[in-house]
Amino acid sequence: MGAKIIDGKALAAEIRQALATQVAGFERAPRLAVILVGDDPASQVYVRHKTAAAAEVGIQSETYQLSPVMTQDALISFIVELNENPDVDAILVQLPLPPHMNAAAVLDAIHPDKDADGLTSRNLGKLFAGYPAIKPCTPLACLALIKSVMPDTEGANAVIVGRSRLVGKPLAQLLLEAQCTVTQAHSRTRDLADVCRRADILVAATGRPGLITGDFIKPGAVVIDVGINRTAAGKLTGDVVFDDAVKIAGAITPVPGGVGPMTVTMLLQNVVDIFLKKKLAGI
Repeated sequence: MGAKIIDGKALAAEIRQALATQVAGFERAPRLAVILVGDDPASQVYVRHKTAAAAEVGIQSETYQLSPVMTQDALISFIVELNENPDVDAILVQLPLPPHMNAAAVLDAIHPDKDADGLTSRNLGKLFAGYPAIKPCTPLACLALIKSVMPDTEGANAVIVGRSRLVGKPLAQLLLEAQCTVTQAHSRTRDLADVCRRADILVAATGRPGLITGDFIKPGAVVIDVGINRTAAGKLTGDVVFDDAVKIAGAITPVPGGVGPMTVTMLLQNVVDIFLKKKLAGI
């Protein structure tokens, strides 16, 4: 028997329906500002998906497409203007930024209370310190997908292959909070396959297509593939060799159709949560 396919599209649709019902009861729609610097085709596609999803649940979004040659200081000044605009509830800067910009510095210009992606140093620091924080979207998506097939994660061995600020590090903290025993693996981990084979939950987030083969996987494990890589033939593939893994894992996310739709949905959830927090504060 093959692994259960974790349908990220179906779970995302269920959550978005609930968000749409919630937003319909608000006095006004939450407002999201999306900043796109340059004309990278992939980034343009991602932004269109995010704004379409926002509209689907009743969130108003406005995209600001800015010049790829603008200075970092000019971009930060623009973000500060949005911070100070009471009509803007949440702000998203689409990554990657042009090479001459420091992404961390730009993200940290976003007011932490308007940080739709949960990637400012302030929110990440709160997450790691155990304080309430806006959490990064892809780690939230991974946790929701895991919980959909493993509601009780207490004591589970979780291995995350990847240690980025966007996914690996914050996901490790979320899994610790979910009472997992967490191992953070990476490109310099010795005998990576052996480390991965101990995992009840295995998350691949390296951006290296086909890194995780069938012999990395413990029979019955939950496998979450965060990788989105495009082959020379134009096909999307993950970090996991799906055809091998599906024969061994207990449950696995496909690429596409797994983590991606849920990441966008967690962005929408963050925007709604930001709006509600602002409303409760009487702002």
